[in-house]
Amino acid sequence: MSITAPSGAALFGEQTRKALAHLPAHGRRLADVPAFLTAYAQVKAAAARANAELGVLDPIRADAITHAADEIGVGHHRDQFPLTLVQGGGGTSTNMNVNEVLAARAEQLLRESAEPLSVHPNDHVNRSQSTNDTYPTAMALALTELAEPVTTALSRLADAFDTLAADQGALVRLGRTCLQDAVVLTVAQTHHSHAHAIRRTRDAVNQTVAALAEVPLGATAVGTGIGSPAGYAELAVRHLAELSGRPLKPAEDYFDALAHLDAYAAVAAALVRASGVLGKIARDLRLLSSGPVGGLGEVRMPELQAGSSIMPGKVNPVVPELVLQLGFRVRGAAATVAAAADAGELELNVMEPVVLDALAGAFEDLAAAATIFREKCVTRLQWDEEAVARNAAGALDEYVTLATTAGYRTAVGAATSASAGESS
Repeated sequence: MSITAPSGAALFGEQTRKALAHLPAHGRRLADVPAFLTAYAQVKAAAARANAELGVLDPIRADAITHAADEIGVGHHRDQFPLTLVQGGGGTSTNMNVNEVLAARAEQLLRESAEPLSVHPNDHVNRSQSTNDTYPTAMALALTELAEPVTTALSRLADAFDTLAADQGALVRLGRTCLQDAVVLTVAQTHHSHAHAIRRTRDAVNQTVAALAEVPLGATAVGTGIGSPAGYAELAVRHLAELSGRPLKPAEDYFDALAHLDAYAAVAAALVRASGVLGKIARDLRLLSSGPVGGLGEVRMPELQAGSSIMPGKVNPVVPELVLQLGFRVRGAAATVAAAADAGELELNVMEPVVLDALAGAFEDLAAAATIFREKCVTRLQWDEEAVARNAAGALDEYVTLATTAGYRTAVGAATSASAGESS
């Protein structure tokens, strides 16, 4: 059976229309997160294949459902998913939206191939499944994909700092502690530390996302697998791994997997760590660029746009400030995820929709922050050699060395005398 172009007719049914009547009219919608729709379609295709192999779904309908899911997976019928991500009921409306679209499209395909069989959203598309196991499985798959642009952007930003270290790293600059003059270090040491910190937090994101590879598909309603045939869970997950290209495996404990969302809170916390490192670096560069006359003035930011509507010639560090603000949104999203993860009750945490919505936004914000920081700031940043040399003259290195040979008290006296001489 070949995949054909979408017909343009309405494919969703009664359950989707009822949900539309009660869900918000604003907010991120299913169609706005293609990775989630693709993942959910893959879940349904894997289920259809497993059901057919186990004899609980006829091969003709299973093939039609699989091909309808393939169409959704490559981007067709996206206008048939009008629901907002955030919704009550633990995502049941989303699951039924997917079931209805697949059922209607599968019927169309069967009519086109002279197999006029009916396809029911529940009896056929949702066979051996529950929202409670399909939704978190699709969510885990989608977030795994959404994480990839983030880790790529962080890697490229780290590389950009290493390049900056190689280009301008020989400069010796004044280090500060407690915002006071300290001892010197090189620009290379500074930027290599930036790269190392970014890669370290990138790795933490990867580690938490990797834990999502354990999926609860086959758990059905509460973890017992009720309504599915023996062997279904393992077979469905194996098919899903093949369809998605991900190293998936069944959750070690289905009851735990349905009841607790702390794995997603861990992902959110890792995103906060990464955005916090970016924010710290952005604040430091912003401070080092202060002035340029009345501040430190050691770093020159690229002049991207006017910094004031009243003060001609003023240039603001707009990119570091954007990085900081995007980081604030990541923190807000993480707070949402943490609250949702704490809100589970008994056998199920029904707050998955808001977790998906929050993490989708956080991934998008962090990827944008890392990309814009690299493209618009780091690759065009310059150190002012004159300002760097002038400030480095105030370093305390000689007094640290003196303390090791003549004693701390003697070194303090020398430093105090030098300071008094400079101010007189």
